[in-house]
Amino acid sequence: MVIVMKPNAPQSEIHRIIEKVKSLGCRIHVSQGENYCLLGLVGHTEKIDLSQLQANEHVDRVIRVQHPFKLVNRLFHPEDTVLDIEGVKVGGGNNVYIAGPCAVESEEQLLTIATAVKEAGAHMLRGGAYKPRTSPYSFQGLEEEGLKIMERVKFETGLPIVTEVMSPDTVEIVASYADVLQIGARNMQNFPLLKAVGETDKPVLLKRGLSATIEEWLMAAEYIMAEGNKKVILCERGIRTFETYTRNTLDLSAVPAVKELSHLPIIVDPSHAAGKWRMVEPLSKAAIAVGADGLIVEVHHQPELAVSDGAQSLKPEKFEKLMKAVRQIAAINEVTRC
Repeated sequence: MVIVMKPNAPQSEIHRIIEKVKSLGCRIHVSQGENYCLLGLVGHTEKIDLSQLQANEHVDRVIRVQHPFKLVNRLFHPEDTVLDIEGVKVGGGNNVYIAGPCAVESEEQLLTIATAVKEAGAHMLRGGAYKPRTSPYSFQGLEEEGLKIMERVKFETGLPIVTEVMSPDTVEIVASYADVLQIGARNMQNFPLLKAVGETDKPVLLKRGLSATIEEWLMAAEYIMAEGNKKVILCERGIRTFETYTRNTLDLSAVPAVKELSHLPIIVDPSHAAGKWRMVEPLSKAAIAVGADGLIVEVHHQPELAVSDGAQSLKPEKFEKLMKAVRQIAAINEVTRC
């Protein structure tokens, strides 16, 4: 339920309504704009007498929220959420570009790639220290040593770090190094993990699950926000369909759908969607064209020697070409918004 207050509603009356609904066991999410105040109610709203609220001279209207996600819902927060990550703005028309290797292999490897992607215009560095792999015999990551390498490379380049956390018991250690905690597709509905990252104050990059509906994806974000962490970035990375030519099927319709349903920023991962480096640039262009708030792209200076996902990794010079192209599209989007 959302209570829309009139523009001239006094703070004393807003406070009185808040205390009243709290006494009925509801939690309140206040969204205060320049000319509006919304009170988003979460909990047993059936206890609230709508007629009393509607009779209040300072209440403009009361809206029942039909979707099961509340805090994520644009009705609760009409303006786009904009996150500030180490000075990098995400959302609200600010495009963020995250790039780096699938896995951290060595300090030399990561520093080489980080330097190249920064020169090309990347804002943040991605890299895996803990790697969830389909085969138990595949490279599983350098774990804490990988985190330490990322920390040193961040010191050298200034690029904030995005890295995956796989289980609740590693949240604390990963959060001590990372600037953004990534929840991978396989863990989108790992509810103990979602609750654990929700208890931190770190931004969370939440990837869409392999076969998840948009509602299931937004409900996963709701788990994080319900624990108190409002810093969530959604990531469309392709879903599993009957098609086998590509690694996954990139659902570009998810971008405008999320923009309509939610205030959270959404970026796109074309690398995992395609699984083929040749397709990364055209999918990146399409993602920015439909309004994505950025990209997360796999880049490796020697993809033929990469320990994981070499086939979908761009070489630095190809990433630089991609960046020039998507910036032009983003500039057109900015003009059309104005």
